[in-house]
Amino acid sequence: MHSRIPTKNTLGDIDAVILCGGMGKRLRALVDDRPKPMAEINDRPFLDILIDSFCGFGLRRFILCAGYMSEKIRDYYSSRIGALQFVISDEHKPLGTAGAIKNAAKLIRGETFLVANGDSFCSVDLRAFYDWHSARNASMSMVVTESQNTGDCGLVSLDASKAIVGFEEKCRQSQSRYINAGIYLFQKEVLSLIPGDTSFSLETELFPKLIKRDCYGFVIEGRLFDIGTPERFAMAIKHLVKEQLQPSQIPS
Repeated sequence: MHSRIPTKNTLGDIDAVILCGGMGKRLRALVDDRPKPMAEINDRPFLDILIDSFCGFGLRRFILCAGYMSEKIRDYYSSRIGALQFVISDEHKPLGTAGAIKNAAKLIRGETFLVANGDSFCSVDLRAFYDWHSARNASMSMVVTESQNTGDCGLVSLDASKAIVGFEEKCRQSQSRYINAGIYLFQKEVLSLIPGDTSFSLETELFPKLIKRDCYGFVIEGRLFDIGTPERFAMAIKHLVKEQLQPSQIPS
């Protein structure tokens, strides 16, 4: 599991894998004609907010793991022409968060790649995150933030060196201090732990396998916003508008 990370890599060299395949059942009271990451804010998809923020750190190639209503994602991003590259990884059956990444493995070009949930936003310095991951020669690094008592977030325990020592997925009472912000850096070797063509979860099946395998939590102070429910979607909109984080035009 211990792999040397080439120091010549920059963020522009790595792929961003974005998980967009969820059914979004809890948000359907507001959004029932598109997949959850395509829910609109200021007439543009929430997914564009993630892509814009990643572009600001030099990322240019995006692998979109699409499942439910994948044609909406394909139609929107296949029309983009310019400096960015969008590749759609279709799931023909539900594969879970880890299974979706495994399904996209043949599309991932480098040994290091970014993974992010397509339905949440957390402001993070990706360059600092990448340098931190590289300096530790980590197999996996996870952005974590202070617990916000959200009730159904994945909780993460770290030791003094910020190595990950435990996970408690969506546990309401815990001594863990941090929550999983849904942004990761992986070494491609980790994909060998995920079975092919089957549903497999990052949170409950892969991450427990990674404890004590050179995996670390990158602690930030930023707040995590997700759009999983109508209430959270409204809160995300309010925050994004207040902080002027509305997506700018994707660069061409």
